[in-house]
Amino acid sequence: AILWLDQPGEKINKISLDLLDMFEGVLDQVEHDPHIRGVVLISKKDDTFIAGADLDELMYMPEPDEARNLSRQGHILVNRVADFSKPVVAAIHGAALGGGLEIALACSYRIATDDRRTVMGLPEVKLGLLPAGGGTQRLPRLIGIQRALTMMLTGSNRYPRQAWQMGLIDDVIHQHGLLSAAVTVARRLADTPSRRKKRQPVASRLLEATPVGRKLIYKKAREVVQGRIGCNYPAPFRIIECVETGIERGISAGYEAEEKYFGELVVSPEARELINIFFAMTAMKKNPLRPVARDVKSLGILGAGLMGSGIAQVSASRGFEVFLKDIHADALGRGEKAIWDGLTGNVKKGKLSPFERDRIFSRITGTVADDGFDTADLVIEAVFEDLELKQSILTKTEAVMDVNSIFASNTSSLPISRIAEASSRPEQVIGMHYFSPVPKMPLLEIIITEKTADWVTATAIDTGIRQGKAVIVVRDGPGFYTTRILAPFLNEALTILEEGGDIREIDTAMMEFGFPVGPMALLDEVGIDVGAHVSRVLTPLFADRGAQTTDVMNALVQAGYRGRKNNRGFYRYDSLARKKKKKGVNEEIYSFFRGTRRTTIAKEDIQRRLTLMMVNEAAHCLQEEVLQSPRDGDIGAVFGLGFPPFLGGPFRYMDATGPSRILSRLKELEQKHGRRFSPAGIMEDKAAQGALFYHDKEFA
Repeated sequence: AILWLDQPGEKINKISLDLLDMFEGVLDQVEHDPHIRGVVLISKKDDTFIAGADLDELMYMPEPDEARNLSRQGHILVNRVADFSKPVVAAIHGAALGGGLEIALACSYRIATDDRRTVMGLPEVKLGLLPAGGGTQRLPRLIGIQRALTMMLTGSNRYPRQAWQMGLIDDVIHQHGLLSAAVTVARRLADTPSRRKKRQPVASRLLEATPVGRKLIYKKAREVVQGRIGCNYPAPFRIIECVETGIERGISAGYEAEEKYFGELVVSPEARELINIFFAMTAMKKNPLRPVARDVKSLGILGAGLMGSGIAQVSASRGFEVFLKDIHADALGRGEKAIWDGLTGNVKKGKLSPFERDRIFSRITGTVADDGFDTADLVIEAVFEDLELKQSILTKTEAVMDVNSIFASNTSSLPISRIAEASSRPEQVIGMHYFSPVPKMPLLEIIITEKTADWVTATAIDTGIRQGKAVIVVRDGPGFYTTRILAPFLNEALTILEEGGDIREIDTAMMEFGFPVGPMALLDEVGIDVGAHVSRVLTPLFADRGAQTTDVMNALVQAGYRGRKNNRGFYRYDSLARKKKKKGVNEEIYSFFRGTRRTTIAKEDIQRRLTLMMVNEAAHCLQEEVLQSPRDGDIGAVFGLGFPPFLGGPFRYMDATGPSRILSRLKELEQKHGRRFSPAGIMEDKAAQGALFYHDKEFA
């Protein structure tokens, strides 16, 4: 029997209560048919086996018991597949995620295509949840406890070759041979049932074979999670508990733990906010201006440095023809090598085959002249943050570009309208602000001016979506959105240092709050010289609101402090280490902050001052219509700046805390520290009206 998965009217297959009931009925029919000896489970969707649970159903579950019941029904169905009287072969093409992989894990055999769209994973932790269809029980038994915990605690995907090597799947095949191979296996298993041996390293097997060894594994897993995310996310700790319960007390106890904790997590505020983010990211894959967008086949990229080469890599990986230009041949060579190394890294991870890497790389043409720029539909400039330089490049490039082509500047702070002053076609000039490293950072901030044509905006959005980015569109102005809300956040951290604060204590406080890195470490990463430049650009804006921008960064730059790039920053770095490992606080930098004597400042004060500075500036941006919506503000802050995802972003955070409470806290800070904490007018309005930034049940 061939069971086709094909959810009507949907691009992907999702697990819902209706699907579970339907699947149960089909299994009854198959089991009682004496002519059926084996079963193949396969999808008719182009790039999806089963993508996981229907999150719309979960969001409307107000009580834990409803979620527990869903998990219990899932266990009944998945256990039935596992105990089925006839072999069931999962034929996987496309995404097998969450509940989709859990169903596959219960099958007798798993075959996956070698297509790059085929991925397998249990990503529930990214939504603040845990695998609730037996995943915490079957995965450790199949691939080992340590490997299973790594997959579930990071929510990371596995690609076909990786999955085969670790024993997650039994075979890999080309897409067009999937069905026939699955049928052959099902018939073979019907005649001679067999089990594939585990592919687990000997050391791992020995460690996991004893109670003492397993106890060490659980302990280490909890320590790693605690060190990485603290206590802000309950899901990872619950996953560890489920695995430990199932392995030590039996699989039935493990199922009960899954049901219990899944129910608790579904109604948790952390899961609600993470699911809201997921919905927002999904909605942003659609271009609202698609009807007026023009087709882009080739890109010209000016500058082969870190940003330019990163943009070239993601563009070529998504099918664009790329012309990469740098005025220096050696810089061009370094950029091309960085791209090759990045693609080769993906080959080693199993994301690409060597053939796919070569095909992607062949789409990139390096040049020190203007070759290809006359045919490029979109040119992206990625050179130093210097207005005169960018204007000069714009003028020279327009002379060789097609009159219908778009010129985009990858800048983090320089106003696009100023850059466009050098253009004879300012309506075709736009900002495309990528984040470093480009292949990893998911956000693209598109900046439009009053003169930018709608078709130009639409085409830039389309390009960003094709590059795999979450795209927000913001209005031109100093710092746009992301840089504008980051600048006062960093300035406040420097102000606390000038008050006698401690570098490590400031960073630790903000990481405990939920940021991935602290503000001082972040300044080292982006470059103190870059921070000083941004500060100069934004100083007039904040001065108008009574904020005093510290000039300490200019002094640091003049003294040779540039951060990680030259091993001189707020931290010391091991210059001999491959990745310039951080060694400790650079005590000598305190001489710029009133000496080495430090004062302990309460963690809560640090967290409140820095967070509310960023949140209030986000409110200003919405009030001034720099932002088009609260959703864009949240996505920009979370994926561009690392605002804690479990809080949902600045606007979700304000809604959850309550605008009136945020207003009150800002006024307290204003009274204590000055006008820079003066609340945005929109905050006053929301508090007075008892209104929120998001409407009820507005998840995206």
